[in-house]
Amino acid sequence: MAIIKKTIKSGTVFGKLAAKQFLKQLMALPPGEDNARYFRDEDKKNKILGVRMLNIFKLAKQFAQMDLDEIEKLLDSEYYEARMGAVSIMDFQAREKKITAEKRKELFDLYINKHDRINNWDLIDRSAPFVVGGYLFDKPRTILYKLAKSKNVWERRTAIVSTYFFIRQNDLDDTFKIAELLVDDKHDLIHKAVGSWVREAGKRDKLKLLGFLDKYAGVMPRVTLRYAVEKLNPKQKEFYMNLS
Repeated sequence: MAIIKKTIKSGTVFGKLAAKQFLKQLMALPPGEDNARYFRDEDKKNKILGVRMLNIFKLAKQFAQMDLDEIEKLLDSEYYEARMGAVSIMDFQAREKKITAEKRKELFDLYINKHDRINNWDLIDRSAPFVVGGYLFDKPRTILYKLAKSKNVWERRTAIVSTYFFIRQNDLDDTFKIAELLVDDKHDLIHKAVGSWVREAGKRDKLKLLGFLDKYAGVMPRVTLRYAVEKLNPKQKEFYMNLS
């Protein structure tokens, strides 16, 4: 079955059958990708359909007005691709220019309350910047520091990845502060996230990045450092890499 051709723009998509219809169409899509290579299946309770990510995103776009209770049903699915569809729909909604403050809060609450189902790096990267960061931009950000100290690797990743929304607004302090909390994390997916996000913040303020590197380059994991210095000039890269 092909992806549905008509974009639904009504407030409720297919009534209360939205999640079931999304799953039906998702499962009808042909497999074509080894999605298992993306998924860090630590709890061994997830199923992989092998549907291409581009097709998942296209299908999610068709269901972009899905009600939150239906999105929650997708998050509860045992299928990784269904949860990717759910967070994609949440991201589409969070990016809407006319989104209300109430809707933004509902999306944020759903993300936080169902974080146990948002349990892979790409699920987080797909949704945390606008769903979490977008909501918190004009609010206290205490929850990000709580997440950064969590024992759960995915919550820690959300803490740093969410700050990408702030970076886009040239608001960089929380990125570097949370990076400091995570700089000696033991998980490789935190190493990469910290390095990537301080690099992105450094594009906006190179002096802050250099200050961070002056303090931590000698002690941070080498992969974090490699990601962090990626956009520096060759001489600066060599200097900081030699500190590791």
